[in-house]
Amino acid sequence: MKKIMIALFAAALCASCNNPGSTTGAPSAMPIMGGSVNYAYPKMGNTPVTWEKGDPNNTAIVLSSLKAFERMDADKAMAAFADSVLWAADGIDQVYRKDTLTAMLKRSLENTKSVKIEMHDYESVVSKDSSQAYVTLWYKQIITDKSGKIDSMSVVDDAKILHGKIVEMDEKTRKYPVKK
Repeated sequence: MKKIMIALFAAALCASCNNPGSTTGAPSAMPIMGGSVNYAYPKMGNTPVTWEKGDPNNTAIVLSSLKAFERMDADKAMAAFADSVLWAADGIDQVYRKDTLTAMLKRSLENTKSVKIEMHDYESVVSKDSSQAYVTLWYKQIITDKSGKIDSMSVVDDAKILHGKIVEMDEKTRKYPVKK
């Protein structure tokens, strides 16, 4: 059965690679040195086509907020946020007032003994037309609750910066499997 599935997958892959035309939508072409690359999915909406290296001060703003969270200081962590923030995470996608987010963070830290951040990478980008600026963080978050239970997850945060404040936070997480 495995051999049949592998053969079918390989055949489908070959067929899709040899199909120069697509009837499901126009491919997206990006210019590169000596030609262009056709992508299977065009970009949607008003997403800028290109990004450039962004302001390192934006990175410092977001990292300082995360460091304050690691120190379990909700007020300092939220100091970098605007008065209204679009918060998007698993099951959440709404605008919150800063004081509401601060209260939510304080409640979530009530049963927390410690927070540890293991930073993997970060990048600040700005759209070519300078209309949008983001900082993306890639890190591991390890939280120990007051009973000693340790929970960890991989996190990718995309923070939109406007006038030196975080106005949007889009958080993607992946919990690590429980070790047996």
